[in-house]
Order: sequence, then C-alpha cells, then structure tokens
Amino acid sequence: MFDSALPDLNGKSILVTGGTGSFGKAFIRRVLADWKPKRLIVFSRDELKQWEMQQDLSQEKYPALRYFIGDVRDGTRLDMATRDVDVIVHAAALKQVPAAEYNPFECIHTNVIGAENVVQAAIKNKVKRVVALSTDKAANPVNLYGASKLASDKIFIAANSLSGGHDPIFAVVRYGNVIGSRGSVVPVFRDMVAKGAKEIPITDERMTRFWITLDQGVAFVLSSMQIMRGGEIFVPKIPSMKVTDLADCLAPGIPHKIVGIRPGEKLHEVMITEDDSRTTVELDDRYVIEPNFAFWERRSFAKDGAKPVKEGFRFSSDSNTQWLDAASLMKML
Repeated sequence: MFDSALPDLNGKSILVTGGTGSFGKAFIRRVLADWKPKRLIVFSRDELKQWEMQQDLSQEKYPALRYFIGDVRDGTRLDMATRDVDVIVHAAALKQVPAAEYNPFECIHTNVIGAENVVQAAIKNKVKRVVALSTDKAANPVNLYGASKLASDKIFIAANSLSGGHDPIFAVVRYGNVIGSRGSVVPVFRDMVAKGAKEIPITDERMTRFWITLDQGVAFVLSSMQIMRGGEIFVPKIPSMKVTDLADCLAPGIPHKIVGIRPGEKLHEVMITEDDSRTTVELDDRYVIEPNFAFWERRSFAKDGAKPVKEGFRFSSDSNTQWLDAASLMKML
C-alpha cells in the first residue's frame, strides 16, 4: 500500500528529525533496507533513545548512519546538522494532547518554532526536499496540539514562497492514528488485558478514529516525497473504526466503562474540511490539498488527471466509506 512510486534515495543525504520516535525508527529501517544512502542522520534530543537505537542499528553495521543529538528548538544546532543534506523528513513534535494542554509554552516552542527552524535551515543549506509530518488533529483543531500542528503546516506550505521557486520544496503529510505506536490506545488496551483488567475505559461509545500502520505511514511519506511539487498536503485514503469495536477486538468479553471525553479530544477525526475541499483533488490512493499559490496552476495534479472532489466534501472518520472489521484490524496488527 502506497508503494506505487518511490524516490531514489541511493547516494542521498537524509536527515530525520525525531529520528528515535516510532515513525523515525521505522523510516530509517526502511531506508537502510531498500537503499544505499550516503548519510542517514538521526536527529533527536534524547541520548538514551539514541544509545538504545545504536545497539541494533550501529554505525559499524550501517556506515551511512549518523547520530546527532539536537533539538529542533535550537536553530543553530539544526543548521549544523542540515549541511549538505538532500532530504529532510520532519517527524519531531510534542504529540500528547493532555501534555500539550498543560504545557502550552513547550508545545509551541517545539511544534511551531521548531517548524520555523527546520524551514530556515533547509533554505540556508539548499536542501532539495522537505516532508513534514502532520496529524488529523490539525484539521479544525480543538486542542493546542492540533492548533500547533496547523500552524506548522501553514509554515511549511508558505515556505515554498520563501524559497523563491527554487530548492528546497516543502510538502506536508497528514494521516490518522498509527496502530501500535507510542501513545496509541492499542498497547494500552493490550497491557490492561495482560494485567487482568475487569473493564476497559472508553471515552465515548460513539467515538471513531482513522487508522494506519507504521509501515503504511512510512510508505506514504516516501511516495509523497516522490510525487511532491511543493506546497501540498497529502492525505491517505485509510479506514476508520469505532473505538468500541477496537476494544472488543483487543479485549473480547471485557465490559466497557464510559469515562467521558478528555479535554481537547474530538468525538470524530477530520482530515479534510469542507473549506479545504475547494482546493482538494483525488488520486487513486490519496487526496491532495493543493495550495492557494498564484503559480500553482501549472503544477496542479488536476492537469495530470487527478479529479477535484465535490465542494463541501469532508473526509471524516465517522462518514468514511472504508471501515475496519475485526479480521482487518488483526491483520494490520
């Protein structure tokens, strides 16, 4: 899935911010397995996670790997790490909704100012392509995490004007909840079952979510990197599932306890809003929210056969046409 068009990363220098996170590690493993990059830079701020990662992915075994301790908040350090880099995949972020609500300054510094630092380092060092990871929570945000990622998305899209039509070009990838990643409800439910829980907490029995696997997310980023023209938000066509159905699959026979929606939490997730539909086109496996740039017309995917969606279209987890059943979920897991 999403592997139809992939970039040639042989001989390229690639920097992954947040490289020790769930996505970062999966992305780096995929690149090492399928290509021979010149350099593959793991950029993150946690020395323990880098040390743990090096136990399996050492520079002796993979000479292209570089472990670079740094924070996207630190523009000078990021600038140094970005020298002679061809591609940046920006995955660093503060992602926990409750933590962002309680620590708003930290969320803004990492997710918004960090995005600005990535853009400035990429332009200064003439990086070729930058792909930034977003989230479904950035569409019609109701929490600070979503609002900060919306601001980040706007920064990366506008960066295409700042680069003056030359390198680098910037694009954004937006997708839903990643099954099994850190912060996902899946390992939480599994841990509760293993510990003999008598009931499973459910925030609201109507709640739905989009779901994607980590490998699918990596493939989607890679394929978007290949077809990007600069300024797009790529949204994959992925299935939805009710949280109650998810709980029944992972904890069969265990009753649910309704605990109420947490602060900043949505009942359903939206990845494309009605307002975005006016500039959204549809490909076989994804949607592309195209930018409102004066020069974009000549780059539009519609010129290559992509179909505009109907005005008022909304890609939401409760009205999705693709749904996961128990067998499909277990296959993804």
